Amino acid sequence: MSSLVSKITDSEVEIMRVLWSAHSELTITDIRKMLEETSTWETSTIKTLLRRLCEKGVVLATKKEVFYYTPMVSEAEYNEYTTQSLIDRVYSGSAKKLVAALVGNKKLDAKDIKELKDLFKVGDGDE
Repeated sequence: MSSLVSKITDSEVEIMRVLWSAHSELTITDIRKMLEETSTWETSTIKTLLRRLCEKGVVLATKKEVFYYTPMVSEAEYNEYTTQSLIDRVYSGSAKKLVAALVGNKKLDAKDIKELKDLFKVGDGDE
């Protein structure tokens, strides 16, 4: 599945986010309406992006009275792949270096750090 996810462009992710948030198949009209809030794309641009996503195998188009679009890759799969890809490319595969960079650059506040500490305690026999 990661080979499919790796081919999704930033623009295509915007379409995928609409599909993921719907939790059901959508028509192009539905997708366009949902994108109106965040995008000025014309219908032709949306159609092109959907066609590309279908060609890549990450979206399924089902013809009924009109085409209905369904994501074939979950948001969790996409997030997992992109996170791991970032860690591999930027931090030589070290998640620890990523967290250290976030802490060192003050991207995490005290609440975030406490939540992370609590996550790290899961499965620890010292609880």
